[in-house]
Amino acid sequence: MNKLKTYLYDQLSSSFFQIFFILFAITSIIYLVRIAALTSIIEVSASELLLLYTYSIPNILFYTIPIVFFVALAISISRLSTEYETIVITSFGLNPYQIIQIFLPVTVLVSITLLIISLGLIPKTKDLNRVFIETKKDEAKLNIKASQNGQKFGDWLIYIQNEQDETFYDVTMFRNTKDSKEFITSDSADTTSLQSELLFKLYNGKAFIVKDDINQINFEQLTLVNSTNSKSISDEFTNPIDYWNAMNGENKKTKDFAMSFLISIFPLISMFMIVYIGYYNPRYEKNNAVALTTFFITIYIIAVIIFNKYIPLYSIAIIPILWTALGYVLFRKNILCRY
Repeated sequence: MNKLKTYLYDQLSSSFFQIFFILFAITSIIYLVRIAALTSIIEVSASELLLLYTYSIPNILFYTIPIVFFVALAISISRLSTEYETIVITSFGLNPYQIIQIFLPVTVLVSITLLIISLGLIPKTKDLNRVFIETKKDEAKLNIKASQNGQKFGDWLIYIQNEQDETFYDVTMFRNTKDSKEFITSDSADTTSLQSELLFKLYNGKAFIVKDDINQINFEQLTLVNSTNSKSISDEFTNPIDYWNAMNGENKKTKDFAMSFLISIFPLISMFMIVYIGYYNPRYEKNNAVALTTFFITIYIIAVIIFNKYIPLYSIAIIPILWTALGYVLFRKNILCRY
């Protein structure tokens, strides 16, 4: 029995990794294209691009592993059927139920891993990705260049004559408000950030406020805070329990939880379906494993999307019950009665 288990697991691992690396590479390319599109918004280095890709790896694994495992296991069993090995295994007293029992531990492990990835790693990396992008956007707001028109700091229009060693010289700023017009000139200035606030410090200048009359203020140092940068950049994810406890009353987070759960348990609740797809007699039947896996994966995804759209919490119970029941009926009527 141990040798048989080892042989079956070798067949599964061979199929799994062949499909996994191909699908992982294709999905990675898609995510890399999306990450590269960010360079039109923010300026990132090669190492930062690699960091953003690292943040996307949990998503790539989450969406590839369930499909790959389902297809690989079905193809592994169908390959055994094609080579008459399932018939030999059955003749030695190993029925399809026992085949399921052999693969059940690794399937449970896969589903548990997917739950950890979807409910723990993905929210964390998504939060890290958000903080990174927001920080980069704020840094871009501080990226003021000399001798360029149309630049803004908050609601101030700004023009700089010269720049040297990150210090600006001959700075002119203008703001038109509802009640007044404001005009600032200074000999020099620099930019900095403090606790997620963007600061623009001006030195040795004059400020003019034009209302009914003109008021002038001379200053040695004047600090302006970017009034448009009101969103605090901080981590929202602390731990999975607190994160998902907040889904009550938040529809999107409820849908995300239901989707994560249903995709994670897909391999586990599909065991009867997988054996139904892979078990056949090559003398009388054709190998339809690829077509059937594509069909059932498509049906499952459509069902998850539809149920998750209207009844996300109820779908956590309804879909596993219906899917397992469908798989068991097909398994019992087509496989168990003959082997």
